[in-house]
Amino acid sequence: MTETLYCANHPTRETMLRCNRCEKPICPSCAVHTPTGYRCRECVREQQRLFDTAAWYDYLVGIGTTTLLSLVTSGIIVFVSFFAGFFMWFISVGIAAGAGVLIAKIALKALRGRRSKALFYTTAAGVILGVVPAAIFLILVGDWFSLIWQGIYVLMATPTVLYRISGIQL
Repeated sequence: MTETLYCANHPTRETMLRCNRCEKPICPSCAVHTPTGYRCRECVREQQRLFDTAAWYDYLVGIGTTTLLSLVTSGIIVFVSFFAGFFMWFISVGIAAGAGVLIAKIALKALRGRRSKALFYTTAAGVILGVVPAAIFLILVGDWFSLIWQGIYVLMATPTVLYRISGIQL
């Protein structure tokens, strides 16, 4: 005869599940499904901490690197837009796609393989910050149409940088 198990977090709930790491009884609402089975939230958090290797200065390096590179790219887009006319639709898409990949590669080298979920978002925010000066310039000179190219760049490069830095290759 098996003994009745109760969830460690909810003592009134009967359960048949145990964390496959620490063997703690857990109910279905406390269980986290992982590729290796069910785990309690505490074991999952502990495992995630092993993968968060970023130091405080990595956030400055990440946002600084991506902001600077994005500023250069958005400046190039502003410069090219004065000459390209209709073809700027295609040029801005090409620049955005290529720049997103290049910015991510350079940022990864600057970060030296350190990682953290917050670091991924911080570096992606740097891409957006790099566009702000160019957008302000275009607004001040009244070139509202060229803001479209900056928008295309941000909408394509930011997710590319985010996914590449987090390790997802599209």
